[in-house]
Amino acid sequence: MEPWNQTSLKEFILVGFPQNMQICVSFFVALFLMYLFIIFGNGFLIAAIIISPKLHLPMYYFLCNLAFIDLSFSTSSLPKVFIDIFSVRRTITVTGCMVQMYCGRFLGSAESFLLAVMAYDRYVAISFPLYYNIIMNWKICMNIIIIMWHGNFIISVVPFILRSLVFCRANKLDHFVCEMLAVLELACGDLTYFKVTMFVVSFFILVVPLVFILVSYILIVSSILKIRSTEGKSKAFSTCASHLTVVFMFYGTSISMYIGQKKSFSSNLKYFSLVYGVVTPVLNPLIYSLRNNDVKDAFHKIFERVSR
Repeated sequence: MEPWNQTSLKEFILVGFPQNMQICVSFFVALFLMYLFIIFGNGFLIAAIIISPKLHLPMYYFLCNLAFIDLSFSTSSLPKVFIDIFSVRRTITVTGCMVQMYCGRFLGSAESFLLAVMAYDRYVAISFPLYYNIIMNWKICMNIIIIMWHGNFIISVVPFILRSLVFCRANKLDHFVCEMLAVLELACGDLTYFKVTMFVVSFFILVVPLVFILVSYILIVSSILKIRSTEGKSKAFSTCASHLTVVFMFYGTSISMYIGQKKSFSSNLKYFSLVYGVVTPVLNPLIYSLRNNDVKDAFHKIFERVSR
């Protein structure tokens, strides 16, 4: 394993923040409000699923994992961003940057796989409602989550930590977080291994789950069309449309970042990381909970307990 060239580089200077102070203030306020919603929205969702016996079902078990991932994903980078926005010297150590980068990649790819699992779960629930409890029993669901977490770490993180990056160029990172593409721009030596590995891994953790999701929703739509009730069709299509909106936002920006890039990292693409790292964690609790009567009932019960 090649060691980091720490004698040449000890820290990165984050230069991706807006230069205008008014824009910085607006940037901070917007991110801070969204982060508060991520904390409370996903936090309440996790609490509701744990507390309410009515929600102790496989589909909510997956949703609880999604809320945990979203909460962890945003927390792995946003608190540091809030500190850096108004700092004179926006720096992060090389070690801290590597930890943040690998955490972000691990959690982001975990969400990608989980969204595919949830799409399959909805397909089974809609197409085979009578056999749902048999096909998606607790043992199968637990095994799916265990395989997802362990397999995701092996696929998304291990290939990159097997060989360490060496940094000997300028230490100015054109981003406000440690994104792998931006970090690679500062590395020196032969980067063929990292670039090929990143493309292959990104294809597997982004394109493959997306194709799986699209196939699942095509089958779901086919099942919905068999519903006789016009109101039932309308409600089902509305739910599917909202789910797919978030899916396309998450995968669209991620694929544009990690697979669509042919040349060097473009500084404009750093804002894509806000979509899958901040916007989707905000939307997921809204899409998957507020449109669900069981979850709304659980929320009401929690608020009643707190207000007493």
